[in-house]
Amino acid sequence: MWTFLVRRLLQSVIVLIGVTLISFVSLQIGGDPTYLYVSENASVEEIEAARIALGFDRPLHVQYLSYIWNVLQGDFGNSLSYRQPAMGVVLEAMPATIELTIFSLVLAIGLSIPLGIYAALNRGKPVDGGIMTVAMLGQSIPNFWMGIMMFLYFGLYLGWFPISGHVPFLEPLFAGNFGEAFRNLPGSLHHMVMPALAVGTYTLARNARLVRSSMLEVLQQDYVRTARSKGISENRVVMHHAMRNAWLPVVTMIGLEFGFLLGGVVVVETVFSYPGIGRLVFLAINQRDIPVVQASVILLAVLFILLNLIVDLIYARLDPRVKL
Repeated sequence: MWTFLVRRLLQSVIVLIGVTLISFVSLQIGGDPTYLYVSENASVEEIEAARIALGFDRPLHVQYLSYIWNVLQGDFGNSLSYRQPAMGVVLEAMPATIELTIFSLVLAIGLSIPLGIYAALNRGKPVDGGIMTVAMLGQSIPNFWMGIMMFLYFGLYLGWFPISGHVPFLEPLFAGNFGEAFRNLPGSLHHMVMPALAVGTYTLARNARLVRSSMLEVLQQDYVRTARSKGISENRVVMHHAMRNAWLPVVTMIGLEFGFLLGGVVVVETVFSYPGIGRLVFLAINQRDIPVVQASVILLAVLFILLNLIVDLIYARLDPRVKL
C-alpha cells in the first residue's frame, strides 16, 4: 500500500510540473507579458523598467524556476483585475463550483444507475431501446445548447427557476455557520437545478450506458447463474452479487467524471451567470488576467490528481483481486 502511494505521489509531482510548465509557457506564447502589467499609454522607458522589475528580462528557464519557487511558497501572483492574491480569488469561487459539481454528479448517478440496471434486466425490450435512445441523445446534445434552451424555456418563459445567481451553501457550512447553511439549502438547490442538468446530462447518459453494459456482462457470469440455481431471489442476485462487480468500471468513470465536471463547467456557468470558477476563468481569459488563470489551472490539476488517487483506493477496496 505504502509503495503504491509513494509511486502515485511521485507521478503526481511529475504531472504537476507538466501542468505548471504548460501554463507558464502559454503566458510566453501570448507575447511579452510585460504589457499586461503596464498601462496602454506607457512609454518605452516605462515598459522596459517594468520588464526588469518583474523579471521578464531574465532567461526563460530562470523565470520558470522562480515561478515554481513562488508557487511552492503559495505565491501565485496578484490578480490584475481584482488587485489581490490570485489564489485567494480562485478559492472564493471554488465552493460554488464544488456545489454545482456535486449536485450534478449526484443527479447523474442517482438516475443513471437505476436506468442502466432496468435496461439491462429488460434487454431487447422496447423499454431498453427507449432508455438507450434517450441516453444517446443525452450524449449528443452539447451542454451549452441545453443550458441556453433551459434558460429560455424554464427560466424566461415558464419562470420556474432563476436564470442567474447563486445562494451559497458550502461557504457558510465550512465557516461553521450551520444554521445559515441549511437555511440556504432550498434556495441553493433551486438555483442549481438548471445548471446541474445542463452539466450532468452527458454524465447521466454515458453512465446509464456503462451500467447497462457492465450489468449485462456480469449477469452472464457463472457465479450469477449458480446463485440463481440455488433459488436466491432475483433482487438479491442483482443487488448483492451482480452489482458489486458491475460497480468497478462505473466507480472509475464516476471518479474521473468528477474531475472533468470541475473543469467543464466554464460555458454553463457563463450561460447562467453562476459565480463559480468556470465563469471566473472565462472572465479572466477575456481580461487577460493570467495569474488567475494559472492559479485556477493548478488548483484544478491538484483536485483531479487527488480524485484519481481516491478512485484507485476505492477500486481496490471493492475488488480484493486488484493488487495495488
